[in-house]
Amino acid sequence: MDELKFHQMTNEELKNLIIRLKKEKNAVVLVHNYQFLEVQDIADYIGDSLDLSQKAEQTDADIILFCGVKFMAETAKILSPEKKVLLSHKDAGCPMAEMITANELKKLKNQYGSNRKVVCYVNSTAEVKAESDICCTSANAVKIVNSFPKDQKFIFVPDKNLGSYTAMKTGRDILLWNGYCIVHDIITLEDVNLARQKYPDYSLIVHPECKPEVYNAADAVGSTKQIEDYVDTHDKVIIGTEIGMYHKLQHKYPQKQLTPLSKKMVCQNMKKTKLVDVAMTLYYEQNEVIVPERIAKKAYQAVDRMLKLSQ
Repeated sequence: MDELKFHQMTNEELKNLIIRLKKEKNAVVLVHNYQFLEVQDIADYIGDSLDLSQKAEQTDADIILFCGVKFMAETAKILSPEKKVLLSHKDAGCPMAEMITANELKKLKNQYGSNRKVVCYVNSTAEVKAESDICCTSANAVKIVNSFPKDQKFIFVPDKNLGSYTAMKTGRDILLWNGYCIVHDIITLEDVNLARQKYPDYSLIVHPECKPEVYNAADAVGSTKQIEDYVDTHDKVIIGTEIGMYHKLQHKYPQKQLTPLSKKMVCQNMKKTKLVDVAMTLYYEQNEVIVPERIAKKAYQAVDRMLKLSQ
């Protein structure tokens, strides 16, 4: 089938094609929380990046189609090297993950010697994970850092905001790399105050990728999964993360009063994937993600250390 035919299909036809291809190819489709609802509708699993990669590892699928951004598909490949991993859109990258290279991290390690452990946010490239001692997520960063002796010092890459939040919560000596999520870092205290004025009886939960002055002004701080859990027990909530999470939660809880903290919080990379991209990627088995074995083995160690400490 040529590409033009895909673009002429209705959403319902695309969904039916994807369902058939999943069965024929023994494939699973992993969809991140920030994706369009139409893409979430055809998911086998929906969640955050690490949870999805773990789900993929546990399946007997031959093909993993990741609807997200490149570092997420790389993590899935690191955890499931024997499976073919496809990325839903070839140009779906993560600006924050690209704010540090393996060579820059090596220089940082050389500069500060061996007295600092490198904690690497999973929102990073496979090469950076491979140069790190341990990975973390936004949900477990505090737990990971606290698992080390109290006098242990750290380098935290690439997100300075999650790193500063972790330092605040643990009281540890953490050297921060100057990376950030362009979606979360754009939010200011003024945005928070405006939302509070407009929705005075709502509580505010934000992602720790936000700036310190923003997460310090919130009622709660949490990962996408923790935000979802929070909404489950609260009826009026301002959602301070990428707007796709708001759309997902409003769809899941139509009876609740939810609002996004700011309509500026849109990840253009996450929004690159449309239903037609999912169908074409699976049909042609295109956009395969390859992680060189040498890098994958080292990166796996950093991810595996985190998983063991998170149990």
